[in-house]
Amino acid sequence: MIRLSEITQHYGVRPVLRKLDLEIPGPGVTAIVGPNGMGKTTLLSVIAGVLSPQSGTVHVDGLVRRSSQEAELEIRRRTVFLPDRPWLPKHRTGREFLLSVGTIYGVDIERLFDHAGRLFQLFNLTREADWPIRSYSNGQQKKLALASAFITDAHTLILDEPFGGGLDPAGILALKHVLKRLVAEQNYLIVISAPAPEMIEDLADRFVVLRDGKIVAHDSLDGLRQLTGINGTLSDVLASLTSPETLENIEHYFSGATV
Repeated sequence: MIRLSEITQHYGVRPVLRKLDLEIPGPGVTAIVGPNGMGKTTLLSVIAGVLSPQSGTVHVDGLVRRSSQEAELEIRRRTVFLPDRPWLPKHRTGREFLLSVGTIYGVDIERLFDHAGRLFQLFNLTREADWPIRSYSNGQQKKLALASAFITDAHTLILDEPFGGGLDPAGILALKHVLKRLVAEQNYLIVISAPAPEMIEDLADRFVVLRDGKIVAHDSLDGLRQLTGINGTLSDVLASLTSPETLENIEHYFSGATV
């Protein structure tokens, strides 16, 4: 379980997260959703320990982030954070990168080589495995970054917009199925964000809806439908919760149109 207590994060004078309380149980997939600029990436960064909040605490499996060197190291052994735009060593090969990441996480060497090969095959990168990363396309680099999260064998994954970055349909299909099976078969706890609700509607078990730095809802899709009274798609429900003015803005836009 991941638990946040009274989390406040701001940049200068602009508050981004405002005294958030949140529990994310595992196993399962929890999606952080909401309009642009509402704090999704900031929330994931706080959970991952990349950002230290101005106030509040983050608990991961009962351990408190940054409470001690030992606790923080143990959390980092159990979790992986993949940002939307991860850094990759462009002059190394894809295989060298994956093997280095797995070694850092202490993965057994025999499993490491086997797992790397299967990940390259999964994301259609077998031919490119020994090419320098600088020669990869944007989509191929995204696939390699995703593979680097999976090769760690860490059972808590924090993924910021994993379906973006030029990922092709085959990559999206592979990623969805892998995430579902990791939860069902290996009890993974996965926290993700996504720019488009349709990417995660059939994947996530629960949704945390952010608006103006606060949690306006936290429930399954059926629970959100009951809350809003809208028996529609996730996009319809989110529009009601976070952007009720959108339809009015559309009408206002066309009211000024000239023929």
